Amino acid sequence: MIGDIVKVTVDRPLGSYHPEHKDMYYPVNYGYVKGIIAPDGEEQDAYILGVDKPVTEFVGKIIAVVHRFDDVEEKWVVAPEHLFFSKEEIMKQIHFQEQYYHSEIRM
Repeated sequence: MIGDIVKVTVDRPLGSYHPEHKDMYYPVNYGYVKGIIAPDGEEQDAYILGVDKPVTEFVGKIIAVVHRFDDVEEKWVVAPEHLFFSKEEIMKQIHFQEQYYHSEIRM
Protein backbone atom coordinates (compact mmCIF):
# COMPACT_ATOMS: atom_id res chain seq x y z
CA MET A 1 0.00 0.00 0.00
CA ILE A 2 2.94 2.38 0.48
CA GLY A 3 3.09 4.50 -2.64
CA ASP A 4 -0.64 4.14 -3.34
CA ILE A 5 -2.71 7.25 -3.94
CA VAL A 6 -5.74 7.55 -1.63
CA LYS A 7 -8.47 10.02 -0.81
CA VAL A 8 -8.75 10.86 2.89
CA THR A 9 -11.98 12.24 4.32
CA VAL A 10 -10.95 14.53 7.18
CA ASP A 11 -13.08 14.35 10.32
CA ARG A 12 -10.51 15.97 12.62
CA PRO A 13 -8.98 18.92 10.80
CA LEU A 14 -5.75 20.61 11.79
CA GLY A 15 -6.46 22.87 14.78
CA SER A 16 -9.39 20.83 16.11
CA TYR A 17 -9.78 18.80 19.29
CA HIS A 18 -10.73 15.16 19.75
CA PRO A 19 -14.52 14.79 20.21
CA GLU A 20 -14.17 12.69 23.39
CA HIS A 21 -10.72 13.61 24.72
CA LYS A 22 -11.15 17.38 24.82
CA ASP A 23 -7.49 18.06 25.66
CA MET A 24 -6.15 16.25 22.54
CA TYR A 25 -5.31 18.91 19.97
CA TYR A 26 -4.77 17.89 16.34
CA PRO A 27 -1.69 19.63 14.89
CA VAL A 28 -2.24 17.74 11.59
CA ASN A 29 -5.30 16.83 9.53
CA TYR A 30 -6.61 13.37 10.44
CA GLY A 31 -9.30 11.26 8.88
CA TYR A 32 -10.15 8.01 7.16
CA VAL A 33 -10.14 6.31 3.78
CA LYS A 34 -13.69 5.41 2.74
CA GLY A 35 -14.23 1.81 1.74
CA ILE A 36 -11.06 0.42 3.35
CA ILE A 37 -11.95 -1.42 6.57
CA ALA A 38 -9.24 -1.63 9.23
CA PRO A 39 -8.87 -4.48 11.75
CA ASP A 40 -10.95 -2.52 14.29
CA GLY A 41 -13.96 -2.75 11.96
CA GLU A 42 -13.91 0.96 11.15
CA GLU A 43 -12.62 2.67 8.02
CA GLN A 44 -8.84 3.03 7.75
CA ASP A 45 -7.47 6.01 9.70
CA ALA A 46 -4.86 8.31 8.19
CA TYR A 47 -2.64 11.17 9.27
CA ILE A 48 -2.08 13.83 6.61
CA LEU A 49 1.34 15.49 6.68
CA GLY A 50 2.59 18.39 4.58
CA VAL A 51 -0.72 20.28 4.50
CA ASP A 52 -0.57 23.35 6.73
CA LYS A 53 -4.24 24.37 6.70
CA PRO A 54 -7.45 22.59 7.74
CA VAL A 55 -9.03 20.59 4.90
CA THR A 56 -12.16 18.46 4.54
CA GLU A 57 -10.60 15.94 2.17
CA PHE A 58 -7.22 15.27 0.64
CA VAL A 59 -5.80 13.11 -2.13
CA GLY A 60 -2.21 12.07 -1.56
CA LYS A 61 0.32 9.26 -1.41
CA ILE A 62 0.71 6.77 1.44
CA ILE A 63 4.29 7.36 2.57
CA ALA A 64 4.32 5.22 5.73
CA VAL A 65 2.33 2.96 8.01
CA VAL A 66 2.25 3.44 11.78
CA HIS A 67 2.27 -0.05 13.28
CA ARG A 68 0.95 -0.22 16.83
CA PHE A 69 2.17 -3.16 18.86
CA ASP A 70 -0.49 -2.62 21.53
CA ASP A 71 -3.54 -1.94 19.34
CA VAL A 72 -5.41 -3.82 16.62
CA GLU A 73 -5.16 -1.10 14.03
CA GLU A 74 -2.47 0.64 12.03
CA LYS A 75 -2.55 4.24 10.86
CA TRP A 76 -1.57 5.34 7.37
CA VAL A 77 0.53 8.44 6.79
CA VAL A 78 -0.49 10.35 3.67
CA ALA A 79 1.31 13.32 2.12
CA PRO A 80 1.42 15.30 -1.12
CA GLU A 81 3.10 13.21 -3.82
CA HIS A 82 6.18 15.43 -4.00
CA LEU A 83 6.98 15.47 -0.26
CA PHE A 84 9.14 13.12 1.75
CA PHE A 85 9.41 12.83 5.53
CA SER A 86 11.88 10.75 7.54
CA LYS A 87 10.66 8.36 10.24
CA GLU A 88 11.79 10.87 12.86
CA GLU A 89 9.91 13.73 11.18
CA ILE A 90 6.76 11.64 10.95
CA MET A 91 6.89 10.56 14.59
CA LYS A 92 7.47 14.13 15.73
CA GLN A 93 4.32 15.28 13.92
CA ILE A 94 2.09 12.43 15.12
CA HIS A 95 3.46 12.21 18.66
CA PHE A 96 0.39 14.03 20.00
CA GLN A 97 -1.58 10.78 19.56
CA GLU A 98 1.04 8.05 19.19
CA GLN A 99 2.56 8.90 22.59
CA TYR A 100 -0.19 6.75 24.09
CA TYR A 101 0.84 3.65 22.10
CA HIS A 102 3.90 1.50 21.49
CA SER A 103 4.30 2.11 17.78
CA GLU A 104 6.82 2.23 14.98
CA ILE A 105 6.94 3.81 11.54
CA ARG A 106 7.18 1.41 8.61
CA MET A 107 8.21 2.81 5.25
